Amino acid sequence: METFPELLRVAEVQKTFFDANESKTVLNRVNFTLSMSDSLAVVGPSGCGKTTLLLMIAGLLPATRGAILFGCEVVEGPNRKIALVLQHYGLFPWKTVAANIMLGAKLQKIRVSDAELMDVKKALNIEDIDHLYPDQLSGGQRQRVALARAILLRPSLLLLDEPFAAIDTITRERLQNGLVTVFNERRFSFIIVTHNIEEAVFLGRRIIVLENGAEGIRTVLNNPGAGDLGYRNSPEFFKLTLALRNILENLT
Repeated sequence: METFPELLRVAEVQKTFFDANESKTVLNRVNFTLSMSDSLAVVGPSGCGKTTLLLMIAGLLPATRGAILFGCEVVEGPNRKIALVLQHYGLFPWKTVAANIMLGAKLQKIRVSDAELMDVKKALNIEDIDHLYPDQLSGGQRQRVALARAILLRPSLLLLDEPFAAIDTITRERLQNGLVTVFNERRFSFIIVTHNIEEAVFLGRRIIVLENGAEGIRTVLNNPGAGDLGYRNSPEFFKLTLALRNILENLT
């Protein structure tokens, strides 16, 4: 099995939120690594710190304890090689789809060829909506536009927070396939936070299960079949889906 150098290390990370009257720890002693050209899914109950973990990796929230290393450097703020796609898309309503897709690349002065742009749009099935505005799009189309914008930043690490939530099953699977296609072509790494068990199993080569109540990581499941477009129909997929469901049902 081919191995790649380490890209990300999360070491003994804790996150505690403080206010005037109390403190609340949502993550405690979280440890994992991610290699280049690899994928990781993060699942767990609501409130267990999944999105908080992504925001810390993106450099948008500081860890209370521990360290996050990207390459050989401690993450202390946003990094141009780390792209984040949030649930609510972050599209500018007064800009067309074409302008929204290219906005990040223009701000970072990344030259994108017409061929590269078209390849990404075709993979995500949004090549014919350049002239539309966000309020004219479905939720799935908005998510694809946000994803295309992030991919054109050419990140080494793509962070996805519930990227395909509130979308029908068939559209969701098509979007997952599009993500896998671009991933296989561009060889970035990605971490996806999701509540969807099948999505976690299809996309994450490892699956981290977080617990509520500041318990940290409950378990990590290896999933070497993830990212294969035919994986959903395999016995291994159904077996791991059932195992993950049982773990989540038994969380306290």
